Amino acid sequence: MKSLVTGSAGFIGSNLVKALLDIGHTVVCVDNKSFDTHNNSINICGDIRDYTLMSSAMKGVDYVFHLAAESKIGTCVENPIQAASTNELGTCTLLQAARENRVSRFIYSSTSAAYGNNPFPNVETQPDDCLNPYSVSKVNGEKWCKTYTDLYGLKTVILRYFNVYGPGQPTSGQYAPVMGIFTRQRDAGEPLTIVGDGEQRRDFVHVSDVARANIMAAISTQDDECYGQVYNVGSGVNYSVNEIAAMISDNTTNIPVRPGECRVTLANCDKIKKTFGWSPDIKLQDWIVR
Repeated sequence: MKSLVTGSAGFIGSNLVKALLDIGHTVVCVDNKSFDTHNNSINICGDIRDYTLMSSAMKGVDYVFHLAAESKIGTCVENPIQAASTNELGTCTLLQAARENRVSRFIYSSTSAAYGNNPFPNVETQPDDCLNPYSVSKVNGEKWCKTYTDLYGLKTVILRYFNVYGPGQPTSGQYAPVMGIFTRQRDAGEPLTIVGDGEQRRDFVHVSDVARANIMAAISTQDDECYGQVYNVGSGVNYSVNEIAAMISDNTTNIPVRPGECRVTLANCDKIKKTFGWSPDIKLQDWIVR
């Protein structure tokens, strides 16, 4: 089988590429920066908004996994036009290229930030509550996917990731995931920086489980009713930032609250388990104390 992964040099994308290669896929890796070459992979450095390039890259491709995005919340807040261009126009460009090339499945990476301050646990039927330009642009990408399924018959699956952690995770930046920041600070002998009071709660899911969710959604033989729909990818358990910090170090300090963030995330994953048979394998506590 032949798969194309956008954002292949990123945290989740690089882990997905490895998982696909491990099961024997030929992988077309697309990113806007240079990256390592893998055996049985084809590397393309370019912009996902370049239709000619993307259409050419999809020749003979069975599955598209779209992870490329402007995903830094701070950057999106500062430049919402760029966020919309990359995350919406880029997604539409890829969908059209996939349609023209008769791709079998299009798996779209979205975000639990779509739920905002909805009551938890978060279920896919809740209304959108976007708190920043990043979540707005990602939810609009979801709507493009649904449109291409409903109007053109392209089989899309929308995966809303909760807080992803694991090997290769970002370790710096104002909005970098807390697990990456904490592990870097611990290894450097620095105090862990807790945002606000530290009582905000997050649902954490390991990147290998996220990669597996992508693959299971792509190779599924489910009926057409499962396409053009949203599926949560989380653990179904959440922890406060203070609880996470206590598992890692007792050397902490508090910093001011950041704008545009929700207070609690907690996934209900019944839908993805029922439809694709997916559930997480790795528990956060086990990974921290490994």
